[in-house]
Amino acid sequence: MQRKATSHSEILPNGMTKYPEEIALLAVDLGVRTGFACFSNVPSLRWYQSANFGNAARMRKAIPSILGRWPDLAFLVIEGGGDLARPWMKEAAIRDLEVRIVSAEEWRKDILYPRQQRSGVQAKQNALTLARTVIDQLGASKPATPLQDDVAEAILCGYWAIGKKGWVNPTVLP
Repeated sequence: MQRKATSHSEILPNGMTKYPEEIALLAVDLGVRTGFACFSNVPSLRWYQSANFGNAARMRKAIPSILGRWPDLAFLVIEGGGDLARPWMKEAAIRDLEVRIVSAEEWRKDILYPRQQRSGVQAKQNALTLARTVIDQLGASKPATPLQDDVAEAILCGYWAIGKKGWVNPTVLP
């Protein structure tokens, strides 16, 4: 599903994508405990947070208000799938959002070195470190509480996605 606003985008000589207005992308690290990261094409990291919904029914009820938070939301990137992704996709279709479902392995291979992801635990630890770099690089406020791995993974998944959109050069991470 392609949002109409993207048909007016322009590829600049440096390979970055220019849009006629500011638009947003929300990355979701899907689970009952869910991480969120919202980016704009400025580029900036607008917001990031973790939510423990407790169960799938509570998560489903929260989806409309989460997606309704940004009137300029154009893209939704979901890490994960299955039954938990269906209500996100349904609400995204109502809002005419472009949706991409990815696996952690898909974005990790582009963001983390193989040595940084030899195990799931190691990949999550390295995600925490790199997410702090993205927070600094994109000028977001520092977290008030310790960064959780679900938020860190949402930040990096979103950073990967905005790199794929041409909003940033994702190779600038150490």
